[in-house]
Amino acid sequence: MKVPGQGICQFTRIVLSLDEPERFLQAVAGRRGQAHLGRPQPAAGGEGRPGATSPAPPVVSQGPAPGGAALALEGLVKRFGGFTAVAGVDLAVRYGEIVAFLGSNGAGKSTTIRMATGLVRPSAGRVLVEGRDLWDEGAPVRRLLGYVPDTPLLYESLTAREFLWLMAGLYGLSRVEGRRRADELLRQVGMERWADYPIRAFSLGMKRKMAIAAALVHRPRVLLLDEVTNGLDPRAAREVKDFIRQAAGEGAAVLLTTHALDVARELADRIAILHGGRLRAVGDLEALRSAAGLPGAGLEELFLALTAEAEGVSA
Repeated sequence: MKVPGQGICQFTRIVLSLDEPERFLQAVAGRRGQAHLGRPQPAAGGEGRPGATSPAPPVVSQGPAPGGAALALEGLVKRFGGFTAVAGVDLAVRYGEIVAFLGSNGAGKSTTIRMATGLVRPSAGRVLVEGRDLWDEGAPVRRLLGYVPDTPLLYESLTAREFLWLMAGLYGLSRVEGRRRADELLRQVGMERWADYPIRAFSLGMKRKMAIAAALVHRPRVLLLDEVTNGLDPRAAREVKDFIRQAAGEGAAVLLTTHALDVARELADRIAILHGGRLRAVGDLEALRSAAGLPGAGLEELFLALTAEAEGVSA
């Protein structure tokens, strides 16, 4: 379009959909340009947190929890052509509970959690959130979920504060409430000092904390986390685990995936061992010991025993 005296103007139309927030962020990520290049960057070599005080973990404020499970996976199956990645997973997660999908790479953990978020359509089975079918109702049910993927998906040209404003708006918070909530979360995840820095300058640990803050901005009933401690240094990993505990403590149902035994052992109320796309056992440590017939065994021994048959190895 030609504007007198101004050369060529380019316009881009972006259609927003709460059903597909990841696609939205990918679509707009390159549109902003370099507006923040002149902003100061965090100092190299760390996140610059003042002193040694640990930040307060995020709060997920919940109303009275209805009876039954917050999240129910019923007979979930996912096939890619002739390959079955997930074969009939049944699992329920209660309010205030942390359940960890524990499995090796390729076990079907990420595929299962993506079906639970509505990013991947199951070949069979259904996902219920507070008793409502995710695929039948769509966006109204997805708004009850918070999701953090294994790779932080952030609009990196924005500042930390601007990104949370954006996410609050996408979830329907008013301008006033969105700004208040953004400030609250930045403080709780220890990012208040860096609120006006562009996200592109952040370390992986800082980006993970921003992804968690974005997932919590609308106070979800269910929090879904995919390998969120991968690649973090011990301090950042500890902070992320603290955030997860706090979310569950405030009533959210938490389902996370991990291949790290220590993460499952430290965080989970129950562990679901997934191998070859199938659940091998679900329960707390005592229930897993009973399933494996190994009283007193540690989690590593239990995991190896419960997945040995699938590998064709004699236990």
